[in-house]
Amino acid sequence: MLFFAPLHELFIGLFRHLRSTRASRRAALVLPAFASAAVLALAGCASVKPQGPSTSNAATAVTAQTAHEYRGRFAVQYEDGYGHQQNAYGNFDWRETGDTVTVELRNPLGQTMAIVTSSPSSATLELPNRQPLTADNVSTLMQNALGFALPVEGLRYWLQPSVAPTSRARTMPDPEDPSRPKQIDQDGWTIDYVAYADKPATGVKRVDLNREQPPLNIKLVLDQ
Repeated sequence: MLFFAPLHELFIGLFRHLRSTRASRRAALVLPAFASAAVLALAGCASVKPQGPSTSNAATAVTAQTAHEYRGRFAVQYEDGYGHQQNAYGNFDWRETGDTVTVELRNPLGQTMAIVTSSPSSATLELPNRQPLTADNVSTLMQNALGFALPVEGLRYWLQPSVAPTSRARTMPDPEDPSRPKQIDQDGWTIDYVAYADKPATGVKRVDLNREQPPLNIKLVLDQ
């Protein structure tokens, strides 16, 4: 028994040594392969460029952000060239895309009274059975042809509702919701926000615009 006990321990030690050696060899083979795969994966990730929005998508997003459409009714009270009070009323469609605004005015019977197109470079006025008129600004066209002019450039912002960024303005917040205006004074106009749409709809429901010189009163009710 004195001879076999050390020999038995020797075999056990040899077996453990062989097992650890084989494990080390397997690790030696597996680790380089794993490291190579990791390097290739990192290289593949580094070669893929981040995908940002394309130019066309960015342009579409900008256009969508600056596109507005309104539909509603209008009533205008003004003085003609002889100082006589005149009234005009009917329906309107407002389409705004980027810097171009198109306003169609219709009488209560649905017949087109005028179509106004305004852009930074020019303005066009189309009247029934007449050639289109062109000028540098929409106010001149409407004043000469209709006897009154809608403040199109200001309305682009006032209908949002916000002040126009082109001039100084005085704003009175709405007591019911201080985040929106109750009244704006800008460019000789007083803009009174008479009503806002109830939730879930949002935005202006009715707005009155008044100017003292020359006298002009405009009431707009937005249905959409």
